[in-house]
Amino acid sequence: MHELGLVNYVVKEVNRIAEEQKVNKVVSVTLEFGEVSGIVSAYLYDYWDWYTKKHSMLEGTKLICEEIPAVTWCDDCKITYSTVKYGKTCPHCGSEKTWLLKGNEMNIKQIEIEDSGENVQQGESNNG
Repeated sequence: MHELGLVNYVVKEVNRIAEEQKVNKVVSVTLEFGEVSGIVSAYLYDYWDWYTKKHSMLEGTKLICEEIPAVTWCDDCKITYSTVKYGKTCPHCGSEKTWLLKGNEMNIKQIEIEDSGENVQQGESNNG
């Protein structure tokens, strides 16, 4: 149930950014997270709806979740492959000298605001 902690982190970070940018209302927040991060998007949506009711700037804000495919790198043959499909063993050469290249991260990708219809882009706010 680390989703509640993630929602707490995201709400605090979005509030901080909104205050910095002097935003009155946030319309949507887009999160991207890795395929093998263990994050369950259904829980994020439930916690988001519950938690944002406590913050006037975020009440009614839409949460958008995007999944980042998990990709593994093989040190022996220098090729990437789908982590979920093949796991730790490289499907090209059979090596286990592999490591996760991407797919375990969580980022705040975008914050859409109401004020002027513009988007405030959040860089790599990585929590994963």
